This record gives sequence, C-alpha cells and structure tokens, in this order.
Amino acid sequence: MSKARKKIMIADDDSAIVDVLTLILEDAGYIVESTDDGRTIKDIKEDCPDLILLDIWMVGFDGRVICKYLKGNEPTKDIPLIMISANKDIKEIAMKAGADDFIAKPFDRQDLLAKVAQLIK
Repeated sequence: MSKARKKIMIADDDSAIVDVLTLILEDAGYIVESTDDGRTIKDIKEDCPDLILLDIWMVGFDGRVICKYLKGNEPTKDIPLIMISANKDIKEIAMKAGADDFIAKPFDRQDLLAKVAQLIK
C-alpha cells in the first residue's frame, strides 16, 4: 500500500534557492510547488499544501506578516510552516511570527529533510 505523496509549497524570490530546495525535496519523494509572490501564499484557500517553506524577505512582502496571517486564518492555521532566511536572528523572527520551525541559509540538506519529515503529517 503506497501512501499519498505530500505537497510542499516553497515561497522564495531567490530562484537559485527554489531550484535547490525543489531538487532536494523532489528527490525525497515530495511534490513541490513554488512561488516568488507573497500574494500567492497569502491567498491560499483550497488545495492547501501539506507544508510551507517561507522566506522572510520577498519582493514587496514580509514573510513575517504572511506567516502571522496564515496562522491566524482558519483554512491555513494548521499547515506546518518553516521560515527560511539568512538573517542571523531567524530563530527569534520565526518564533515571533508563529512559524512551526526555521531553517537558516545556508542550510544543511539532512537538517532540511529532518525538519520537513518531523512536521509533515
């Protein structure tokens, strides 16, 4: 019996990061979608991903605001959300925004996959 593949949404405006994350996650068996537009994430209402990887800084959008919005919105409040950033204060920023976890750039492949596996149901 095969289990359904889980879907992960990557929201980051750095295409190189998106490419690397996509390769790692698809190689691990996940379905990956991505966007460089914070509105796409903020407007999720149906066909929700099983987990979101959200950059703190995207063009025109603050990931902290998006995270707080998603965590306070009924259809999206239970989606595990991992904030990702090169900011040295990523842990504090992610926790204040209500994220479930965080990953600092540059990230370790095994650390990424472990955090995703721990949060994705």
